[in-house]
Amino acid sequence: MPQSDVVLLGEVHDNAAHHTHQVRAVKAIQPAAIVFEMLTPEQAEVANDLVGAAAGELAEALNWADTGWPDFNMYYPIFTTSSARIYGGALPRQNVRRAISEGAAALFGDGAERYGLTTPLPEDQRETREAAQMTAHCDALPPEMLPGMVEAQRLRDAAIAQAVVEAFQATGGPVVVITGNGHARSDWGVPHNLRVAAPDLTLLSIGQFEETPDPGEPFDLWLVTDPTEREDPCAAFQ
Repeated sequence: MPQSDVVLLGEVHDNAAHHTHQVRAVKAIQPAAIVFEMLTPEQAEVANDLVGAAAGELAEALNWADTGWPDFNMYYPIFTTSSARIYGGALPRQNVRRAISEGAAALFGDGAERYGLTTPLPEDQRETREAAQMTAHCDALPPEMLPGMVEAQRLRDAAIAQAVVEAFQATGGPVVVITGNGHARSDWGVPHNLRVAAPDLTLLSIGQFEETPDPGEPFDLWLVTDPTEREDPCAAFQ
């Protein structure tokens, strides 16, 4: 891989092969810091205090079973494969929910302008993102919720980007980001917020997919794996 200050390693969250690839990438990069989309800053501090802990002990300390993320055993090797300091890019769920009605900039607070949250989205991007939210939620959302869902996504992107900047300033990098493909995409995901907030950082965005994407997908590199077996994600909406 090209050397970069920040490497975003995308994933489909429940695909074990994607996490295996992330472990291989972390071994190759040997980052100074790893930012997890799945962890709050408080959880990251717990992880840093429990370096070398067994998977069960760490999962219990992180209260992983109540987070809604897939099996911790898929993520655990990422914690143990390097001596990188752990950072968290997640926000409290209530803040993300409030962003739906109050907007990303209001919930982000100080620094909202630096991370691009006070700039309205271009109309074509807003429409594309709203359509993507509808598809991701199995066409079950009321249309009036879609703008707020996009605001929540913008808030989460900016929070991860802020954690990356903090991690780079504290460690000097490189920084690896463990996150879903939606946050790793280079056009409007975390890389966009980083280009606005920290334009001197060099970025590499890698997606992982379960089918061959279109040639214009917004990633610098990508991998295609077999899909994992899973229940119909839309069944809960029916």
